[in-house]
Amino acid sequence: MTPSITDSAVKAAVAAIASESATTAEKIQMLIEMAQGFQKKPKTAQDLRNAVGLYYRAYEMSGEEYPLLKAKAQVGMAGTLQIIPHADTELLLQAKAGYEEALPILQELATPEEVAEAQMNFGLVLQSLAPYNLARISDSIQAYHEALRVFTWEDYPQDYAILYNNIAIAYLSMPMASEREYLRQGLAVQSFEVALKHINLIDHPREYAMLQNNLGNALQYLVSSHPVDNNLKAIAAYNEALKVRNSRDTPLEYANTISNKANALFNLPDYPEKPELGNSKNLLQARSYYQEAWSIFNEHQQLEQAELVVQALKDVEVEIRAIS
Repeated sequence: MTPSITDSAVKAAVAAIASESATTAEKIQMLIEMAQGFQKKPKTAQDLRNAVGLYYRAYEMSGEEYPLLKAKAQVGMAGTLQIIPHADTELLLQAKAGYEEALPILQELATPEEVAEAQMNFGLVLQSLAPYNLARISDSIQAYHEALRVFTWEDYPQDYAILYNNIAIAYLSMPMASEREYLRQGLAVQSFEVALKHINLIDHPREYAMLQNNLGNALQYLVSSHPVDNNLKAIAAYNEALKVRNSRDTPLEYANTISNKANALFNLPDYPEKPELGNSKNLLQARSYYQEAWSIFNEHQQLEQAELVVQALKDVEVEIRAIS
């Protein structure tokens, strides 16, 4: 394999840092900052691997003498491992171990924000490992709640919204006996609603749209004796998301929301108070949304999502033919 420009740039930079007349602590800090550059704007997966290598070098240099820098390097390494594309469980387990070792040191020596950010990312790693029975989803939720002590809606609205979104999704993935299914779904809906008390359309449009879209999904699939009411609420939530998401500025988010809205319309009578009159109008609207979503997903090479929409379009065509 021919070394990339970034590989040779890393080697040159590491050599330059080594020859600097800086103190060891300053050199460790330089390595961490260089790694952060690769981590924040990676052009290739190799950039992320370079970041891991730089963090590891900083970690090694820290030894026992610089515990805070060592913990920061460890958290940086863990954060990079978890965003490597198609990261396998081995990399995620390494990230988990890194957070577990670094967090007690951060809690003692770092700023509250640094601790909260590490807890937020630790929660994500646990959430990713839970489906493989390599972590507990309840521990993931606990890590998010720890981060919320610092990331309040007043001071950090963006992080606050993301944390509540993650908590809700964690609840939805929690395995429970079928008779308790409504409980975890209810907790997810409640989490979205708590966040939406503080995250509004004007000040935080992007986070607002994300929460409304995902609230719609949670409502739509809620186990309930009032499915029509839940679908109506879901459509109201999607409409709120569509106040922000549009085909011009946020095409993929827009396509996602209109296909979700189409799913809800598919199961909704045209006149909820007179379900016996059928849902021909809603089926036609659903078809139109699916066609638009398919076109956007296809154009942006989102082939998996496009394929799901094709399947939904087939189902809707069958229903339309059945009633015409």
